[in-house]
Amino acid sequence: MVWHLWGNGLPVVLLHGGAGSWTHWARNIEALANAGRQVLVPDLPGFGDSASPPEGQDADALPPWLETGLCQLVGRESIDLVGFSFGGLVAGLLAARRQQPVRRLILVGAPALTDQPIARIALRAWQAEPPGPARDAVHRHNLERLMLAHASSVDALALRIHDDNLQRDRMRQRRLQATDLLLRTLPTIACPVAGIWGAEDALYRGRLDVVEHALRQAPVFESLVFIPHAGHWVQFENASAFNAALAIALGSEAL
Repeated sequence: MVWHLWGNGLPVVLLHGGAGSWTHWARNIEALANAGRQVLVPDLPGFGDSASPPEGQDADALPPWLETGLCQLVGRESIDLVGFSFGGLVAGLLAARRQQPVRRLILVGAPALTDQPIARIALRAWQAEPPGPARDAVHRHNLERLMLAHASSVDALALRIHDDNLQRDRMRQRRLQATDLLLRTLPTIACPVAGIWGAEDALYRGRLDVVEHALRQAPVFESLVFIPHAGHWVQFENASAFNAALAIALGSEAL
């Protein structure tokens, strides 16, 4: 596993989404480090620059490898754990194992909160397109449909991050995110749980009540914030509002 570290202070761990890497947090890391936190952001096994896991091709295969890395990096020190999308499912499974002390769990656009199927999102295949305007057009379409609520949010950085991450995604058999596994896991998580969602998240369009119902299954549910004018990749699309909400969820005054 490849880990990226910034700053000093209480450790906060950020887990990226599916077909992603640490760059899903490109607009949030500096704020956390400047607020006096040690920021630990891995490329999850099978993504980015990390090797594929020797066994398993889904979220349930990853917590033991995170525990191994965290043991080396922070020992038994408690962490704040923030998981985005697929990384939210991984974070929930990690917190439920109780091997690594977790101070609080913050879910961001996490899947697997309902047994009702998500409405199909029409995405286009990009693999046959050579690098350049044609591939960028496909990425732009897909980012607008799934990740970002507004066309103006699909800037050059979003396109670069998305293209780079897709090419390094080796965990193609992810199925658990289409189940209610996280919903069933939340009642077993002992630490406080909070959520930050884009109010226009494509995964929960028209049914944001599902999110609150699910998070309230946690024994210690603290808060849920919906960020306006933001989609699934909320921490990128409206970084300033997200960073402010994250600061509150972490018990800090500002990021």
